Amino acid sequence: MMTQPLLLASASPRRREILETAGIPFEVCPSCAQEICADGVSVGTLVTENAKCKALEVASRNPRRLVLGADTLVTADGKALGKPRDRAHAKEMLRFLSGRTHEVMTGICITDGTRTETALSVSRVTFRTLSDELIERYAATGECDDKAGAYGIQGKGCILVERIEGDYFSVVGLPVCLVCQMLERFFGSFSN
Repeated sequence: MMTQPLLLASASPRRREILETAGIPFEVCPSCAQEICADGVSVGTLVTENAKCKALEVASRNPRRLVLGADTLVTADGKALGKPRDRAHAKEMLRFLSGRTHEVMTGICITDGTRTETALSVSRVTFRTLSDELIERYAATGECDDKAGAYGIQGKGCILVERIEGDYFSVVGLPVCLVCQMLERFFGSFSN
């Protein structure tokens, strides 16, 4: 049983909303860790290692607290798509994803500073074919600005998505069922 709230090593409002919806007690403590950007490393390894770096950095500042780190990237045709640099880059990403199936990979790490567990969630998302007009309209909303792959499935970006295979919450940024399963391994049982 958790005696203190989980520390979320992220400032993401989407991750906060998911934990709140699930009823998991938490506090926000954003990580200061530098994200790894290594060539030749698989995207799955990259997001898992970034989640671990974030969680361990927060754990180093908060001894004996349980910390959750997460990292999400979109990948298509071997190309990793993080957050867009600007609106033009966002539109370029959306054109690239138009009519394609891509993967959304979210790495998760839970640590208490002594014991550390990581996991990876992979979902497949298929975009419908996007017209230039739709891309322009969606980019103008600003919703694409701070999201991996330049879209938010939980917002206006839902109109871009034709199909999803896997965990919807992982696409949003936090596979909450996987998080609960990991918490159960830490505590033997977990109830919110």
